[in-house]
Amino acid sequence: MDFKKTEEINRRTFLKRSAFLAGGAVVSTSTLQILTSHSALAADNRRGRSPQANSYGALAAVRDQNGDEILALPNGFRYTTFNKIGDALTAGGFVARNLDGMAAFPGPDGTVRLIRNHEVRNTPGNLIAAVGGPNATKYDALGVGGTVTIDYDPRHRRVVRDFVSLNGTIVNCSGGLAFNDAGWITSEETTAGPAQGWQKKHGYNFFVPVSANATVPAVPIPAMGRFSHEAAVADPNTGIVYQTEDAGSGRGSGFYRYLPVDPTDLLAGGILQMLMVTGRPRLDTRQGQTVGAALPAAWVTIADPDPDLEGGAARTFTQGFNQGGALFNRLEGIFRGEAGSVYFVATSGGDVKNGDVNSDGFAEGYGQVWQYTPTSSTGGELVLVFESTGQSVLDSPDNLCVTPSGGILLCEDDSGSVDGDTHPLAPGITNVNRLIGLTRDGEPFEFAVNRLNDSEFAGACFSPDGEILFVNVFGDGTPGSGMTCAITGPWRRGPL
Repeated sequence: MDFKKTEEINRRTFLKRSAFLAGGAVVSTSTLQILTSHSALAADNRRGRSPQANSYGALAAVRDQNGDEILALPNGFRYTTFNKIGDALTAGGFVARNLDGMAAFPGPDGTVRLIRNHEVRNTPGNLIAAVGGPNATKYDALGVGGTVTIDYDPRHRRVVRDFVSLNGTIVNCSGGLAFNDAGWITSEETTAGPAQGWQKKHGYNFFVPVSANATVPAVPIPAMGRFSHEAAVADPNTGIVYQTEDAGSGRGSGFYRYLPVDPTDLLAGGILQMLMVTGRPRLDTRQGQTVGAALPAAWVTIADPDPDLEGGAARTFTQGFNQGGALFNRLEGIFRGEAGSVYFVATSGGDVKNGDVNSDGFAEGYGQVWQYTPTSSTGGELVLVFESTGQSVLDSPDNLCVTPSGGILLCEDDSGSVDGDTHPLAPGITNVNRLIGLTRDGEPFEFAVNRLNDSEFAGACFSPDGEILFVNVFGDGTPGSGMTCAITGPWRRGPL
């Protein structure tokens, strides 16, 4: 397809060179400074700190174009909501449930092209609020998840077209940018298979080309591993794809990299490896870690990246852990950093506990942000750059993105069952979810509050010109409970 090129040059110029998404973005030097400052804040203030006032000002309820109060935002910001669960798609079918990871690309005729995951967890063949599309393109005939592509007109604030771009998968959680920003890697956060009633094995990555104008055949990439994928992003220089795993509470999760034979063709094969901390085999990173401390890291090769779990084969994590691989708790969002580094989130890691205790006895924390920086082809450094000091600071970060000016924005997914929190801007809701930003001094601040329901925020990403923040309200599956929001306003007034 022909993409219209943007000529304007402003503070967001670098965005024109790559899509900007939760799960894969380029971080600037100022972003590193923010993380460093926030690391110092976390180290100095172990008792927690509430989000502070910032130059955007206090939040208040704001109505969308329909008069509905979905979000609370700072003064001067407005938003459009579209693609609500149950809405009709222009190409036929309806918007599925559970809107999750997402990326924004330059689209045709001045539009913004969004590719969005749907983390549908229906039982096999249950098509209620599931991703539709042609049966011929489905990976699994009983599959209920997939992706939707949307062309959004920023001038008129409306959808020009939307269609199912991949189908027949399940539990499409997050993903990230492919090499050369050629499309979206969508990831299945499950290893279910025939034993659970599906026709095929699941737990794979799939590729959705940004140029596709119709549903593409869903082809799994087994060499990238069969595990509960969360996010994946390709290094723009080497083509190495870094991947996070969310195997769920009480089960070990690993941090992986895929060394493709051909970065432009992930199906051509490659090597899957899992990170280990040198000299500290099987390190449990979930607690007791020091913010800012550099841990030497190496990689162990996974001999069987596509294990026959139905036949009793060891899962991918177990293979890596047995060789000394590091253990994390619920790894989720990931984005690109400077010097080939990547940042990734451990949703419930940390020393300050939220009250939930996993089946293995681990008491969950409020969240961690890690950085891995390669120093050679075989290893690098792992650093804990931020750890939440309490519920009011940041509660269960999931997707994240780096903003056009180098700020940081984290999507909360507060799934804690013990410390039910409330918020004055979301009356009647328990376990409220927010978008949390970080100031230049590393101070957390609230940028948005979900007033509609207790659904997580997901898929935060900026338009190619940097003027629109797109973010999803996940939804509970009922019509109108989830949607995509397009937020505009005086970005230059504050740190985002």
